Amino acid sequence: MGRGPADLVVRNARWVNVHSGEIIPATDIAVVSGRFAYCGPDASHAIGEGTKVVDAAGRYVVPGLCDAHMHVESGMVTVTEFCRAVIPHGTTSMFIDPHEIANVLGLPGVRLMHDEALAQPVNVWVQIPSCVPSAPGLEEGGAVLGPDDVAEAMGWPGIIGLGEVMNFPGVAANDPTMVGEIAATRRAGRTVGGHYASPDLGRAFHGYVAGGPEDDHEGTRMEDAVARVRQGMKAMLRLGSAWYDVATQVRAITELGLDSRHFILCTDDCHSGTLVRDGHMDRAVRHAIGRGLKPITAIQMATINTAEHFKLEREIGSVTPGRRADFLIVSDLAELKIDEVYGRGIRLASAGRLEADMPSYAYPASATDTVRLGKALKAADFQVRAPAGAGVSVPARVIGVVENQAPTRALTAHVPVADGVAMADPAHDICRIALVERHRGSGNVVNGFVSGFGYRGRCAMASTVAHDCHHMIVVGTSDEDMALAANRLGEVGGGVVFFADGEERALIEMPIAGLMSNERAEIVAAKADGLIAAMREAGCTLNNAYMQHSLLALAVIPSLRISDKGIVDVDRFELVDLFV
Repeated sequence: MGRGPADLVVRNARWVNVHSGEIIPATDIAVVSGRFAYCGPDASHAIGEGTKVVDAAGRYVVPGLCDAHMHVESGMVTVTEFCRAVIPHGTTSMFIDPHEIANVLGLPGVRLMHDEALAQPVNVWVQIPSCVPSAPGLEEGGAVLGPDDVAEAMGWPGIIGLGEVMNFPGVAANDPTMVGEIAATRRAGRTVGGHYASPDLGRAFHGYVAGGPEDDHEGTRMEDAVARVRQGMKAMLRLGSAWYDVATQVRAITELGLDSRHFILCTDDCHSGTLVRDGHMDRAVRHAIGRGLKPITAIQMATINTAEHFKLEREIGSVTPGRRADFLIVSDLAELKIDEVYGRGIRLASAGRLEADMPSYAYPASATDTVRLGKALKAADFQVRAPAGAGVSVPARVIGVVENQAPTRALTAHVPVADGVAMADPAHDICRIALVERHRGSGNVVNGFVSGFGYRGRCAMASTVAHDCHHMIVVGTSDEDMALAANRLGEVGGGVVFFADGEERALIEMPIAGLMSNERAEIVAAKADGLIAAMREAGCTLNNAYMQHSLLALAVIPSLRISDKGIVDVDRFELVDLFV
C-alpha cells in the first residue's frame, strides 16, 4: 500500500506465476520482513530510503524450488551441509524424512535432525518416520517407533507430517501400528506420506490408498502414476542419483493429458557428488522439461503443487503476496539457468556460489558411537556352507540389481561349491553379500548372493548405510577382503570403504550414526569420486552403484533383499531359504 518502505524491490521482471500458469512481463516485486508484499506493474510506491532495488532486466522471477520427498542422509552429509550444497541450485524448501537416523538412534536421532533443520536459512520441514523398523518381523534395526512416538513428535514445531508409510501390506491389512500412526497424523491435521512399492495395482493397492497415504514416489511406470492420481493421491516423480522414474511416468501428462497439478517432482535420494556437480531440484525440473513438459508446468510440479500438498500454499510455493520471499532470478527458463537465489528476502547465492553464512551444527557423542560389531570379523564369518550332499554346484537365490531403479529381481543361479563352501562366481557376475549386525554387537552375519555389480578379481565394499535397518552391508568376491572392509568401518565409526587385493582403495568416513559425514559436501563428493573410481577399476560399470549397494537390505521394495534375519522375499513378505 505504500505506507512504509519495502526492504527489497525487484524491478522489470518476468513474473512466473504458478497459480495462473502465466509468465507476466514488466513486473515489480516488493518484499518486506521476509515476505512478498506486492507483485504488480509498478512498485515505485514501495521504494523508500534504505530499500534495496534489484533490476531483473527482463529476467524471470521463479518461486524457490521445493523437494517434496527426500532423505538428507543419502547425501552422506548433515542437514546444514546438504543445504549448503543445494541452495545455489535453487532449492529453498525441503521435506525430509529422517528414517535413516531413526533406525539407528530412534526418536532422539530424529529430534537432532529436526533441531538442526530449524536453524537453516531455508525451509526444512521434517516428516516423522513411520516405519521403524521398515519391515517388522523380517528385520530388527537399532530402534522402534510407534503411534505414541508419532503423536509426541506431531507437537514439535518443524514436523509437517508422517514419513513414507513403507509397510504397505500392513496398511492394507489394518495393522494396528500403521493405523495408529496414520490416525495420530490425521488428528494433528498433517499430511501422510506414501510408499507403495509393489507393481500390483489390484485390491492391495486400493486398500492401501483407503488406509490414508496421500502421495507416492515408488512408481516406475506410466500406469503407476495414472493409478495414483485416479485414486486421489499425488504422484511424486523422482529423479535421484540412481532413480530415473520421471521419463516413464510423465507420459501420463504429455500423452494421456492428465491434470499436471496432481504431479510433484522430488529427488528421494541424492548423494553428495550429484548435488555438487549436477544439481538438485533444478536438475529434476530440467529433466522434466527435457521429457516434454512446458517449463511452467515443470516448475509448478516443483513449487505450488508441493506447497498445496503439504497445506503450505499460504507460506511457500509461489511469488504472491503474503508468502515467504523465496525466489530465484533466472536468465533462461527452459534451461533453468539460475543467476540468484533468495530465501526470506535475503540473497543466499549468486552465480552458483553460496553467500549465506551457515555455521556448523554439533552432534553429541551419543550420535557418533553406533558401529558395534561385537568381535573382530574373520574371513570364515563370510563363508556360506553348502547343503549336505551338494556337488560341484548348488542352486541358490540371488539378488538381482536393476540399474537406475530401486526394485531388485529375484534370480536363481547355480553357484560353485568347493570344500563344502558355496562360492562367488565373478565370471557369471555373482558376488557374495553379507549383512553384519552393527547396533547391538551380536556378531551376527547373514550371507547370500547378489548379481549386477560386475566385480572381477579380489575385492569387497562395505557400508554402514544400509536402508533402512542400517546394519552393515558387505558385497565382494573375496572373504578376506570382506572381513577387512567390515573391520575397517568398525574402526572409523561407519561409512563406506572399498578393498581390493587386501588393500584399502577408497574410504568415506561417516561417524554420525554411521550415516553422515561431518565434513563439507565438496570434500565428501571428492571422496565419493574415489570410491566410484575404485569400483570401476574392479569392473563395476553400474550407474551410481553405491546407491544400489546401500538398498540391498531394504525389505519393503521387491523383489529379493537381505536382512539380519535372512533372505527376504518382498513379493510375499516372508523369509526364504538361501538355497533352492
